[in-house]
Amino acid sequence: MKSLRRTMLFMPGNNPGMLQNAPIMGADSVILDLEDAVSLTEKDSARVLVREAVKNVDYSKVEVVIRVNPLDTEFGPIDLDVMARVKPDTILIPKANEESIKTADEVLTKIEKEEGFEAGSIKLIALIETAYGLETVSSVIRASKRVNGVLLGGEDLTSDLGIKRTKEGEEVFYARTKIATACKALKISSIDTPFTDTNDYEGLVKDTAKAKSLGMTGKSSINPRQIDKIHDVYAPTLAEITHAQRVLEAMEEAKKEGKGVFSLDGKMVDAPIINRAISTVSLAKTLGLI
Repeated sequence: MKSLRRTMLFMPGNNPGMLQNAPIMGADSVILDLEDAVSLTEKDSARVLVREAVKNVDYSKVEVVIRVNPLDTEFGPIDLDVMARVKPDTILIPKANEESIKTADEVLTKIEKEEGFEAGSIKLIALIETAYGLETVSSVIRASKRVNGVLLGGEDLTSDLGIKRTKEGEEVFYARTKIATACKALKISSIDTPFTDTNDYEGLVKDTAKAKSLGMTGKSSINPRQIDKIHDVYAPTLAEITHAQRVLEAMEEAKKEGKGVFSLDGKMVDAPIINRAISTVSLAKTLGLI
């Protein structure tokens, strides 16, 4: 569902079967990975596989994101050039900083012109996985108008910080809140780091709910079996939908009666509550819940 980014599923770029099946795994976005999932000896063949998959597989119902290698490596610039020419929806830039985002923007602008693509049509997601990238995240986002999302890389970030990555996730609390706040301020998506224990569904739900409570708008995943659980967390509950509908009904009644302010269940309803209700009802309609 291209209008949503609740889930972004990493798929190894060197596995033809997974590339072919990626569109039917249920995720909102699929990340065809040329970086961590691919060994050094397979980088070139994976690039060819991903290029041909984007050209020939029907990805029309999902957002196609390609994670290239870091642009300061021998593989990154080639990845960017080759992948941009098959026009994916989005390119994920690892170890993102202002410089790498500006470089990617310049390359994409050149290629779009050469290939006759609409200017600015290929978007960027910044993968924040270094302390420097985290501390400059707002500047990273502003480095290009193409950036419409930030993805938190918890494993690499904690490695850069020299701290242990845990299931409880307290060590990425600051990173989550900083990224979520910056993204909300600049009106783009904030995607949480994957939960790496693919057999712990209870832990996945708790981790996803924690990220959501801090403002993250979606979560990346490394296994298709995680998708439904993440979607459940990001879907509004029946109680939330019902309350939102009641808020909007009360608002309409107040308008008819010429009231500037109104209350519901003894509580004053103000603009933030109305806006939240509008968003809840809109999401519920998009998901087919009402």
